[in-house]
Amino acid sequence: MLNILYRRRSIRKYKATKLDPAKVQQLMKAALLSPSSKGFKPWQFVVVEDTELLKQLALAKKGAGFLKNAALGIVILADPAISDVWVEDGAIVATILHLTAETLGLGSCWIQIRERQFTETESCEEYVRRILEIPENLKVASIISVGYPDESKPPYSDRDLKFDKVYLNKYGSKF
Repeated sequence: MLNILYRRRSIRKYKATKLDPAKVQQLMKAALLSPSSKGFKPWQFVVVEDTELLKQLALAKKGAGFLKNAALGIVILADPAISDVWVEDGAIVATILHLTAETLGLGSCWIQIRERQFTETESCEEYVRRILEIPENLKVASIISVGYPDESKPPYSDRDLKFDKVYLNKYGSKF
């Protein structure tokens, strides 16, 4: 697991190569196996591979333009009526998707949607909901872009680890 964590980096440049359907299936199996509070699994997903929809979703917020070149966007939804910790459950599943993508030789990047604005009068969530015809009862947490990386980033090393942020027994007590 540590090797995967050292290697995994946010990738925003993708090759123009479609994903093997078996890899998409593996990503979604991993998502559906993700842990959630009390096993309630409040999440649902919209897997977007249509290039026109990806272009529209890339406009959802500033900084999401790279999504238009990804092979896939996985929109993470959650039903707050099922779990009051849907935000955390959505974050867990996003992390599982990132780690699984890395093991499959794919790049990925998180696009935050929840609590972001599309325009002064429309939130990113409302925009994505409108584009993908998502029901009102579901929250749009994030979008995970996925594709074959067209950029290379060095893995993390032990020098990158900030152990000064880790305490032993009490805050301020050196680890």
